[in-house]
Amino acid sequence: MGNRKRVQRVALCGILLALMLVLGFVESLIPVAAGVPGIKLGLSNGVLIFAVYMLDIPTAWLLMALKVTLASSLYAGFGAFPYALAGGVLSLAAMSLLSRMKGLHPVTVSMVGGVMHNVGQVGMAMLMLRTPRLMYYMAVLMLVGLATGALTGVCAHQVMKHLKHVR
Repeated sequence: MGNRKRVQRVALCGILLALMLVLGFVESLIPVAAGVPGIKLGLSNGVLIFAVYMLDIPTAWLLMALKVTLASSLYAGFGAFPYALAGGVLSLAAMSLLSRMKGLHPVTVSMVGGVMHNVGQVGMAMLMLRTPRLMYYMAVLMLVGLATGALTGVCAHQVMKHLKHVR
């Protein structure tokens, strides 16, 4: 890869990371389900879907790791870091695998990513709090993950349709 291409790629990654952080901040201002912990729109997931499909999987992993680290330090505090990381790793692992399967639409991949993010976070909470009783909450979060994953997947797919030349 030429020097110019590397510079463009670094700049694009910086823009995508900034977009993820801004979307995460905006999302924190939106009361999705007051009184129901753990429910968020997952807007920055749309940027990861974009990265998985339009860039490459290693770049998506780097963006996810940077976003989790920076968002934890800027907004949520490092107490939220293990939960965000567990959700991000499980979600991106599933999306990375599924994105390579022929016939699966990006919206479907995003929906699975939304579900797996919630599974990762609840799993981490069960480990850290040493209680399996959080499993009952998984059904609610799985439904929410499907819905929010569909929303972010549709948005990402529409952006990808219009930006195919970026690849």
